[in-house]
Amino acid sequence: MQLIITDAWLAKSRAVQLSGLQLISTFLVSALVLLLLALGFYHWVLIKGVEQGWPVISTVVKLVAKDDYEQRDKYLRANLDVMARRLGEMQAKLAQLESLGERVSSLAGVNLAQSKLLTGQGGVQVGVHALTLDELQVTMDDLERLTNQRTDLLTVLESRLFDRKMKNLMIPTQKPVAQSVLGSAFGWRIDPITGRSALHTGLDFPALLGTPIEAAAGGVVVTQELHPEYGNMVEIDHGNGLLTRYAHASKVWVKKGDLIKRGQKIAEVGTSGRSTGPHLHFEVLVNGTYQDPQKFLSAPSAMPTTRVAQVQSRIDISRQKLTSSTVH
Repeated sequence: MQLIITDAWLAKSRAVQLSGLQLISTFLVSALVLLLLALGFYHWVLIKGVEQGWPVISTVVKLVAKDDYEQRDKYLRANLDVMARRLGEMQAKLAQLESLGERVSSLAGVNLAQSKLLTGQGGVQVGVHALTLDELQVTMDDLERLTNQRTDLLTVLESRLFDRKMKNLMIPTQKPVAQSVLGSAFGWRIDPITGRSALHTGLDFPALLGTPIEAAAGGVVVTQELHPEYGNMVEIDHGNGLLTRYAHASKVWVKKGDLIKRGQKIAEVGTSGRSTGPHLHFEVLVNGTYQDPQKFLSAPSAMPTTRVAQVQSRIDISRQKLTSSTVH
């Protein structure tokens, strides 16, 4: 393609020869320049119209902004409604956990009415009206506060139950020879060796030689010796002035200073010392005074170990639910 450019003043002309590719490139560049100019003009007119309040442009901008605001408000409202329903479900779970806490506290001996951990009942209730963002934030704060209070309460209950469990384990309520029936009881009797009336300071459990002797409660071995009358003897200190004595053993499996668990094998039945046959002589002393061991063996624990474990399991589950329900 050939273009001829003429100058009327100078009476000159100039011919420009363009190929097809050059012509297309020139057209595209021209179109791009025109598009940029149009966009710049549109932007300038739009800004000027908004700043100076031109009627048509201001109306169009307000309509667009209103539609955008309504869309964002609709999206926000939908999310607020979902969060409000979720908070309602969490509050219902918190009420169930509070009821569980009251039942567990009665087992642990904690008076909720006098507990400083509880400062109120429930929290802000999610009503049927639509919540605002501020109301939702207040509800979340109240829920987190109550969750923290219940967590503190469960921690106290767990500590109380653990203390009770440990105390139960330190009371000699387990029979030291499981396969034996009771022989001589505690109290005055005719001594089998001298034939005279004498105080029998413990319980006798006849059993076959070598029958396991188990600790009646947990504690620390304070004595392990060969006594002239008690024979092979073991004494276990359970704290608070409470001590148990196991006598006439044929073999001893523990030594002084050992920590002992309830039900642990500590010796074997024998006939060492002042004895007429294989049996265990079992004594319980409180502050050095002989007590009837039968009162301990026949007394039920304040709370059985299995029951304590069940309650502690409930506390662990409750704490996990509270932790997962906390809103941050």
